Amino acid sequence: MLVSALTLCCSTKMKSVFQNLSDVRVFLAVMRAGSTLAASKTLGMAQPTVARRIEALEHVLKLVLFERNTQGFTATQDALMLLPSAEAVEKTAKELDATAARLASSQSRTIRITAVTDAFNPHLSAILKGFVESYGSMNFELIPSDEAIDISAGNVDIAIRWTNKEIEDPSLICRNLATITHSLFASKSYAAKSDLPHSESEMDGYKYLVFGGNLAVHPVNKWLLKRINPDQIAMTCQDFKAMKTAIQMGAGIGVLPTRFMNSDDTLVHCIELPEDLGSTVWLLVNPSAYRRPEVKAFTAYFAPRYSAHLRKN
Repeated sequence: MLVSALTLCCSTKMKSVFQNLSDVRVFLAVMRAGSTLAASKTLGMAQPTVARRIEALEHVLKLVLFERNTQGFTATQDALMLLPSAEAVEKTAKELDATAARLASSQSRTIRITAVTDAFNPHLSAILKGFVESYGSMNFELIPSDEAIDISAGNVDIAIRWTNKEIEDPSLICRNLATITHSLFASKSYAAKSDLPHSESEMDGYKYLVFGGNLAVHPVNKWLLKRINPDQIAMTCQDFKAMKTAIQMGAGIGVLPTRFMNSDDTLVHCIELPEDLGSTVWLLVNPSAYRRPEVKAFTAYFAPRYSAHLRKN
């Protein structure tokens, strides 16, 4: 800050005399231009405004910075003593602007997205490609994770999250994309061996696939385990991708999103589970990231398209 040595020595309780750093710009402009008129053109201010700013600055500094004469403003010895400090402030401000711009440029064009591994599929790729084509140059950092990454901490910008629980962080921007119901499915090869169950009362005598890991406590898994005996469990799967593979190989009957009934002709639909056991798909956005124009634009573009994909496939 631009203060006189006398002020610092004599009044440690005095607040900074510079309440506005733009005073430094005005001071330097007059020093370099030699008059308030010439400085006003550099600053884009009216000449009377520049003159008033200099007078106000001299008042708070308790110094005479310029001698007024017919030739313009001549810097006093005090002004010359303050000049190096003022130029240092100017240099620091420019470096701050440059650094901030560089950081903003490197961050603003990359959107960090996380979702469960299964979500990174051709449907998601097509939406990302469409956004780039419509919005312009854009980078994505894709972070597959079956663990819930902390969005509010700023580790990612956007999360696509499947959950049967309420979103507990009220600071996040949340958008409900779809509610996913689940059903029991078998493969065509499994169905060819015997009839399939089409109601809870018909579930005896078949082999089933259940979830382990994080999905072991999912409501659909609990529902299934309550209705079968341990000797009916043919295999344990850690995620939906493994579940689908195990069903397709004919290992048994397992739980998948009901939408597979219309999108995969290798599967045979058996029983639709109660709707309240379903999962909600959320689009979660970090509030700081949402202030970036490209993140806001991506959210508006992505949400309706991904929601439509979830509902029809």
